[in-house]
Amino acid sequence: MKADLCVEVPAAEVLRVRWADAAWESEQAYRLRRAVFCDEQGIFAGDDRDAVDDVAQLLVAVVSRPGQLDQVVGTVRIHESEPGVWFGSRLAVDAAFRRHGKIGATLIRLAVSSANALGCQRFLAHVQSQNVPLFRRLHWSVLSEETLLGHPHHLMQADLNMYPPCHTPREGFVAEGRAAR
Repeated sequence: MKADLCVEVPAAEVLRVRWADAAWESEQAYRLRRAVFCDEQGIFAGDDRDAVDDVAQLLVAVVSRPGQLDQVVGTVRIHESEPGVWFGSRLAVDAAFRRHGKIGATLIRLAVSSANALGCQRFLAHVQSQNVPLFRRLHWSVLSEETLLGHPHHLMQADLNMYPPCHTPREGFVAEGRAAR
């Protein structure tokens, strides 16, 4: 299944999507979220962090280049809201990497697959309306339309049959290749 989850990146670059476990990864992920949700979209003023961050598992997409510091270029968080019910939220991809189109999808796949390995029976997300087509392509269905923080969203649910359990989320998915951007 990992072959389906690979993301092409330029030669000599490596992209790893995995659970964050280093302080610098979390710091860069939170900085990326602020850039997307506060600065770019204006959904939050100053910072988007909330109480969910205290219980959530942060996932990151990290690009490694020879001779350069690693860089977080995407992130999402997951948490169990009640036994068996998991939520994904705060999916963000660095603007310079969005044209690639696979980083967000790979973050979503690892988010659902790792929760599935932990006993997830239902995986949900409040998805901004412009991102609904991506989630539908990834086998999610719309449960309802709603407005959150003044923006249109859809409550969506993943088809867990399409997300085999990933028991190694700290290793995650790795890709090498060309033409990431």
